[in-house]
Amino acid sequence: MRATIWSLTNPVERAEVELLVDTGATYTVISASMLNRLGVRPIRSVKLRLADGRVVERPLGEVGIEIEGYRASATPVVFGDEGINLLGSVTMEELGLAPDPASRRLKPVEALLMALIESRPSG
Repeated sequence: MRATIWSLTNPVERAEVELLVDTGATYTVISASMLNRLGVRPIRSVKLRLADGRVVERPLGEVGIEIEGYRASATPVVFGDEGINLLGSVTMEELGLAPDPASRRLKPVEALLMALIESRPSG
């Protein structure tokens, strides 16, 4: 899946990146070298459980992202190893997209809202 990403502090600097959709990943992962090149800085560290059961700690930053015309002004991104670029579930939710296994593409989905409280005049 092709995406455009940018630093929140310098949105003019952009990069194209090929992302593998990973429904098992909470966060999007972009190689640390690309994030550093864009000037993205870590805001905190996160503990992540890998598929093999190990837990690792990695820096987490934020980027802007656009995929197929859908844009999120800020999404969390893990500073990953070289060559590992994954699209995680938090970013997909922010974009309003979900994987369609039949077409092997992302498709727009309806957002969920559990309750809407309307204010009604009393009396």
